[in-house]
Order: sequence, then structure tokens, then C-alpha cells
Amino acid sequence: MPAETPLASRFGEIPFLPVGMLHLPAYAGRESIMLGISAQRIVAAAIFSAALATGAAAHHGWSWAEADQIELRGTIEKISMGGPHPTLDVATADDGVWLIELGNPRQTERSGFVEGVAKPGDKVAVLGNRSQDPKEKRLKAVRLTIGEKRYDIYPDRIKTN
Repeated sequence: MPAETPLASRFGEIPFLPVGMLHLPAYAGRESIMLGISAQRIVAAAIFSAALATGAAAHHGWSWAEADQIELRGTIEKISMGGPHPTLDVATADDGVWLIELGNPRQTERSGFVEGVAKPGDKVAVLGNRSQDPKEKRLKAVRLTIGEKRYDIYPDRIKTN
């Protein structure tokens, strides 16, 4: 890096001092500090954005779930149709309450599973992919069966009929 680079102007030559990869005027003083803070903020914002994007991809992908599908049978305790994904709390006879994640609201609606088609107390069979964490009672549903009605939430992912 050059030690000092002068800049010719109508005010004469202004010496520049190297600051990292930036060459700032020696008289800049406060402005160079502000630029440093701005650069720090930009870097922090970029790191924060990358962390959020990674979290969103992890949440919205299937990487958290096992490849094999299981069928879970139980009774619906609670239904939440809100975003980002509608969910069911399903009480099983032997394994307690499971969190069942459905597709995004539009996808769930396209399957025919809309508000009012099920209620707490209904029996349900859920086909889906469970969490890779064996302590977590969480399942990503590909199909719900309530009574005689099937709701294929992810038809292209169903591995059994």
C-alpha cells in the first residue's frame, strides 16, 4: 500500500492516508470514523441477513425430517390455521401429544383441508416425516385422513397409498 497519495485540487494537494483498502483524506477525521461505523453496520447487516436466510431455509425445507414416513393415529386436540404453516396438536394413545405441521396455508387449502373440516376431538391418521431429533414429537404431514376423507397436502411426496 502506498504510504501517502496526494490529490491535486483547486485547493492544492490534499494528502490521503490509507485506511484498510480505502484511502481517505487526512483531514477527514470524523467522516472516516463515520465511514468505519457504516462499514461495520453493513457487514453486521449482511451477516444477520445470511443467518435469517439460513434459518428460513432450514425451517421451510425438509432437512430436519427423516426420509422415511410413518403413520401416526390420534385425536386432534388443537387446530391452528395461521401462518407460516397450519398445525395440529394430535394426542396419541401411547406417545403423548405430537405437533403436526401442514403445508403453507395455500397448499393446505388446495388439499381441501380448510377451516371447519375438522375440529378438536376428531380422530385423525397422519402420514408424514418425523423429526430427526428422537426427543422431538414433530411430524411434517404429507397426508391427513379424517373419517373417510383424505387430504393430500404434498401428493408428490406420498410414498404409500
